[in-house]
Amino acid sequence: MSDMQNQMAALLANFNAEVFEFTDQSHLHAGHAGNKGGGHYAVLIVSDVFAGKNRIARWRMVQAAFAPLFDAGKIHALSIDAQTPTEYFH
Repeated sequence: MSDMQNQMAALLANFNAEVFEFTDQSHLHAGHAGNKGGGHYAVLIVSDVFAGKNRIARWRMVQAAFAPLFDAGKIHALSIDAQTPTEYFH
């Protein structure tokens, strides 16, 4: 696991994720306007904590968990796929 993946996994510890997939997409965005550092990442998180929550609420939960990484400038952009186990495995 990369350092960033380890940091993200640690911040998601309370989510008890059944699946956590991490993709570094930074190479696809190298040199684009507005990027002053920080990486571009995509995550898939499968957890029961998302049950009964709509897509926006799930996104906000993940954004809040990763706030320290955004605040430190380590994340420039993040694509989030947040699903319940029922949604993911069926």
